[in-house]
Amino acid sequence: MHSPDQTIFALSSGRAPSAIAIIRVSGPQTRLAIERLCGKLPAPRLAQFATLRDLDGSAIDESVALWFPGPHSATGEDVAEFQVHGGRAVIAAMFDALSAIDGLRPAEPGEFTRRAFENGKLDLTEAEGLDDLIHADTDRQRRQALRHLKGLLGAKAESWRQQIIEASALIEAGIDFSDEGDVSAELVAPALRKIAALKSEIEETLAASAQSERLREGLTVAIAGPPNAGKSTLLNRLARREAAIVSPHAGTTRDVIEVHLDLDGYPVTLIDTAGVRDTHDPVEQEGVRRARDRARTSDLVLWLVDANDRNAPTPQSDGDHAPVWIVRNKVDLVAVKGEGAGATGRFDVSASRGDGVPELIAALVIYARDYFGSGEMALVSRARHRTLLRETVAALGRAGRSADKGDELLAEELRIAIHSLGRLTGRVDVEDILDVIFREFCIGK
Repeated sequence: MHSPDQTIFALSSGRAPSAIAIIRVSGPQTRLAIERLCGKLPAPRLAQFATLRDLDGSAIDESVALWFPGPHSATGEDVAEFQVHGGRAVIAAMFDALSAIDGLRPAEPGEFTRRAFENGKLDLTEAEGLDDLIHADTDRQRRQALRHLKGLLGAKAESWRQQIIEASALIEAGIDFSDEGDVSAELVAPALRKIAALKSEIEETLAASAQSERLREGLTVAIAGPPNAGKSTLLNRLARREAAIVSPHAGTTRDVIEVHLDLDGYPVTLIDTAGVRDTHDPVEQEGVRRARDRARTSDLVLWLVDANDRNAPTPQSDGDHAPVWIVRNKVDLVAVKGEGAGATGRFDVSASRGDGVPELIAALVIYARDYFGSGEMALVSRARHRTLLRETVAALGRAGRSADKGDELLAEELRIAIHSLGRLTGRVDVEDILDVIFREFCIGK
């Protein structure tokens, strides 16, 4: 990231063309920029109609301009927003006019949000919640992201941090009065009780959030099986569009095709794979290898077989791989329903006509509900959160076990726990992860 002394600008709305485009400016030269383009400074936080002009005085567009003096703004700096017509030429002319002003430059991905974080407008967990909210594909993902944007995890982590600081203060006081044994013991005992209670509370939070990371990533379901079983037809039926090429010739699908679905608010990535068979075609061999890899790493496998083929291979689930559901396709072409149809993990469908597909979808929704659990209500949704909270729990555990080894060692373990929680919210030096986090944001956010 560049110096915060520079003023940045970017398109903060959707891709052009659009009805309205919002161009945001933030930094010390924002006041100059809005005066140059509008001719005068609007009243703070009041929308004003203005004809925007470039530095030569030529009209760019008729706009609504807003002026937010810092620190009472989204980033904590002076901020301006120009609501212009969303044509590509208008946006390009605005960028040219802003670039011509000394001290202004285009923003990098996530730079507005990073400035808000650095100016204390939100903590790191809230910034991550904002990113999750932008990228949420389903309603359940949206609700989980909104909880983080509201700062629920950050507030909880800060409460834990303050309680550890209080316990640490008691320990430090005990060290100061180490020559008075009774005083030291009286101070350490309540600190140890507080440490034990905090450790249990954080462990309970981690246990309750075991499935919340899954909701961010989504459930992966692979459709696998022998060639010409109708895998692509089933994918298209579930996606309700022609996402994959369907052909009567075996081996049509050579690569992995992914489709993202919203099943009752649960995010599901459906994968159509190449037919699994022995082949001498090097391209198809690669497709089969990829199919096996994706099936192995998926959360659920729909193994599709032709209902007319009594010798079709039907693999079984084991502890090392994802659960496998057997789906007999083309049942509209056979007279007798397959044995076991309707049992757990066994389905009869006609992907071409839709017979049995609603029952399969209902089973997938139930599977997703069990898989994600109460993830949307959990506080922890990223591996980073989980790692730092585990480090905190480990430090608190070591602190409790070191009570008889000296107050200095106990105090050091508490400092480690405080540092881990500070890294969670960004209250201590976390420069090594800031670039990674904000680089994932879109430009203009």
